[in-house]
Amino acid sequence: MEIRTRVNRTLFGASMSFTELLFHSVVRDARKSSGNATLGLLLVMLQSLTMLAVFFLLFTVLGMRSAAIRGDFVVFLLTGIFLFLTHNKAVASAMGAVSPVGGLTLHTPISSLLNILASVLSGLYLQVLGFALILLVVHIMRGGLEFYNPAGLIFPFFMAWASGIAIGLMFGVLRPFAPKFIPMVAMMYRRANMITSGKMLPANYMSATMITWFDWNPLFHTIDQARGHAFVNYFPRHTNMEYPVYLSLSLVMVAMMIEFWLRKNMGESWGKRSKL
Repeated sequence: MEIRTRVNRTLFGASMSFTELLFHSVVRDARKSSGNATLGLLLVMLQSLTMLAVFFLLFTVLGMRSAAIRGDFVVFLLTGIFLFLTHNKAVASAMGAVSPVGGLTLHTPISSLLNILASVLSGLYLQVLGFALILLVVHIMRGGLEFYNPAGLIFPFFMAWASGIAIGLMFGVLRPFAPKFIPMVAMMYRRANMITSGKMLPANYMSATMITWFDWNPLFHTIDQARGHAFVNYFPRHTNMEYPVYLSLSLVMVAMMIEFWLRKNMGESWGKRSKL
């Protein structure tokens, strides 16, 4: 029996086929982690609410609320927690999606780019939907949430996600060279973000010496800039959005060049030969 394979001869046809594959891959990836998209959404909400409750109690019990920006304390916590979770989730998703050899990439319609986009978009979908529901619940329970410039929060949120993808891609393409060491470094980076992201202390309240330990982190810049849009009386003086943008673009370009080289030269036994 003859098997016919559909070949797209136009750019539009190829784009539609890729979009269709991407949609099904996103749905598959959203269900893969928990077996059910609804359960995955509930887990995202539970993780966010748990962290919100923990930090609310921590700041209250230890008397650290004076370190927060003058205004709505819950908004201060939400701007830090939402961007922190989005960034770390993007790092893990992008790193796990990089697989130059093996898995679904052995099948012709599937590519590394498709795997990466499906993984990060499914994570973004669950994060955005979960955060929207949390904001709705908090708004109803507290009688309202006030953001100085809600539209201005979109770009810092997007860059927290995009910079996480860029860093995750770099970890992913470097993992074949040191399959034991790189995952450990990635885990240390995500744990370090608990402090170096600046979600517990605004940049304007830090000393010049302390800022040098934080400003290498793109998440630190995005969180501080987001709070500049969330509070009418907070003006970020030590952070900017240019650094996360340029860093993300640079890391993505380097990571994709390394990934292209790996697809051409990497074998199934590559990782087994590494001692790191």
